[in-house]
Amino acid sequence: MLAGITQPDCVFCKILAGEIPGMVVAEEERAVAIMDVNPATRGHMLVLPRAHTADLLTAPEPDLIAVAQLAQQMARRVRERLRADGVSVMQSNGAAAWQTVFHLHVHVIPRYAGDPLQLPWKPTPGDPDEIAATAEQLR
Repeated sequence: MLAGITQPDCVFCKILAGEIPGMVVAEEERAVAIMDVNPATRGHMLVLPRAHTADLLTAPEPDLIAVAQLAQQMARRVRERLRADGVSVMQSNGAAAWQTVFHLHVHVIPRYAGDPLQLPWKPTPGDPDEIAATAEQLR
C-alpha cells in the first residue's frame, strides 16, 4: 500500500495509521472507505485519501481520482447490498460548509424511502454493534 503523508493531530490519519480504531470497509492503494461512527443513515461511510490533504481544493489529482472512484464503488455497494433506494454523496470544504475534520473525505450516505434524514443533520453517536454489523455486510 502507498505510504501516506500524515498529520499528527488528524483523527483520520490516526485511524489510517492504526492508532485509533476504525471500521475499514474497502481499501485501495490511495483511498480507504471507513464506517462513519456518527451515521446519518444505516451504512453511512466515509471515503478518504491515505495521504493527508485538508480538502478538495488542495488534494493532489491522483488522490482525488482515487477517492472519487472508491466513492462510486461504495455507492454501488450500498445500493446492492443494503438495498438502499438512493445514495447521497456529500463532500464539504471548510468550516462554513460544515467540514469538521480537515482531512479530505466524501460521505456516502445510503438513502431509504421515508428515512428521517434532513440536511444538515446533527451527528449523534450510533450503535457500535449496528455499525460493525453493517460494516461486515459491506465488506
